Amino acid sequence: MKTHNLIALATGALTLTALAVPAAHADDRSAGSSARSSAAAQEPGPLDDNIDRFVVNDGKDLVVGVSPKEFKATFTAKYHREIKNGTVVLWRGGAGVESAERVLAPQVNDDGTVPRFCKNIVLRFSSCVVPIVADPKGDVPDTDLNNEYAGRWNVAASLTYDSTLIEVDEKFATHYVKRAAKLTADASPESVRRGADVTVKGTLTRANWDTHRYDGFGSGAGKVKLQFKKAGGAWQTVKTVSADSGGKVKATVKASVDGSYRLTYGGSTTTGKATSPADVVDVR
Repeated sequence: MKTHNLIALATGALTLTALAVPAAHADDRSAGSSARSSAAAQEPGPLDDNIDRFVVNDGKDLVVGVSPKEFKATFTAKYHREIKNGTVVLWRGGAGVESAERVLAPQVNDDGTVPRFCKNIVLRFSSCVVPIVADPKGDVPDTDLNNEYAGRWNVAASLTYDSTLIEVDEKFATHYVKRAAKLTADASPESVRRGADVTVKGTLTRANWDTHRYDGFGSGAGKVKLQFKKAGGAWQTVKTVSADSGGKVKATVKASVDGSYRLTYGGSTTTGKATSPADVVDVR
């Protein structure tokens, strides 16, 4: 199967044309609440009586690195007539889906037909699973990811009950699509006297959807936490620092007992969370 910039249900229920025009740059503020997340309810809309258990990517942010990533939108559809099909499309920018600047849509068959995403489970109830690929290297201009499109996307949903009765909601939900981050940590010295300094250095990097590589991420990243865990204990934050412009992180603390150190980054509205591997320090 392949992705087309013109996405249409077989019945012609939902026809979406994405236009490749510049989008406003997203910011790096902490994620806030929205009218409806993909897993939470809002004010009743056109499809609220007919769609239950609507979830995009298991309710988690869609965090994409520099390679294609498949995710699923799932829901239960119900109606008093036979449900023929349903679909989900994520879009960003523009007044509506047809004028959207970027679209993440289901893949259609090579012949242009749309797969059956909904399967009848009992009476007029159907279980729907819609696979979608997010691709920073997309070969269709309006379906690939670029850095400026990281952030909160609108989610359009559509149901086809028969050949004539259709419901569409262009803003059925919202969902965050974020750039993946990575974090390293190296604690030294790895054997130290009690009360002496332990320095943990690391690098915070973030996926660059434009160049398809990970770059140092510092400016606007926010805080990075140094965490410590003694044997059998839980992770505790012992210091909070900032990365420099190249993403370099450095934190120094006093050694007290044997244990492990790691660095963590909490993410933002445009960037996913990151946690480094742990590094063990022996205190003598």
